[in-house]
Amino acid sequence: MPVSVTLPTTQHRFCASLFAIAKANKTTMASTSNSGGAFTTIQERVTFEKEIKKSKFIAIAGPIANEKSAMSFLSQVRDPRATHNCWAYKVGDQYRSNDDGEPSGTAGKPIQTAIDSSGIDRVMVVVIRHFGGIKLGTGGLVRAYGGVASECLRNAPTCLVKTKVPMGVEVPFDLLGVLYHQVQSFHVEDIKQDYDTGKDGISMVTFKVDFDQAEKLEDALKANCSRELKFYKR
Repeated sequence: MPVSVTLPTTQHRFCASLFAIAKANKTTMASTSNSGGAFTTIQERVTFEKEIKKSKFIAIAGPIANEKSAMSFLSQVRDPRATHNCWAYKVGDQYRSNDDGEPSGTAGKPIQTAIDSSGIDRVMVVVIRHFGGIKLGTGGLVRAYGGVASECLRNAPTCLVKTKVPMGVEVPFDLLGVLYHQVQSFHVEDIKQDYDTGKDGISMVTFKVDFDQAEKLEDALKANCSRELKFYKR
């Protein structure tokens, strides 16, 4: 027989917030789950230029968060005077590419392949071509677009981004000082406190911590607090 359980107000709000975070991150988490909750992206916008048979190719790579930011990046860097503005991007398991008038599969796809080969996520590469009068042929276009995209990403400074996971702890008022000392040493973010737990002398503290530090933080809190704490995790 199904059993109905009513959570205290604070616990209900915290669980609801975890659900909202999971729903909002559905697209990006699909890829980070395969890499243990972390991904590599580029730190800043990078440009690489190369002339191939009198055509000038300019590859511009930049970090993005989602499709909206990808389209914003494209609008910023595309050159309306150029012959072609071809592009591709990757956000987790989401890919898109565009040949922008080049023969199908000769521009956007090679750029996408370059992104895949680089191991970089949350990135967009736009390759601008100023036609120089000499046709490159299908194979030449694939090598040109893929080559400049690869070189651009190879030159880009990268960083490892760790996924933050939300946690909550029910803690007695007199242990709040101990808890705050511990969580701050783990560089947590978005610390919030709620006294409305429905339990005398108990407060709920919520925060976000690096995915690979969550268990270590829980162990540290258990070791340094003299009483049993109640944890809530997604």
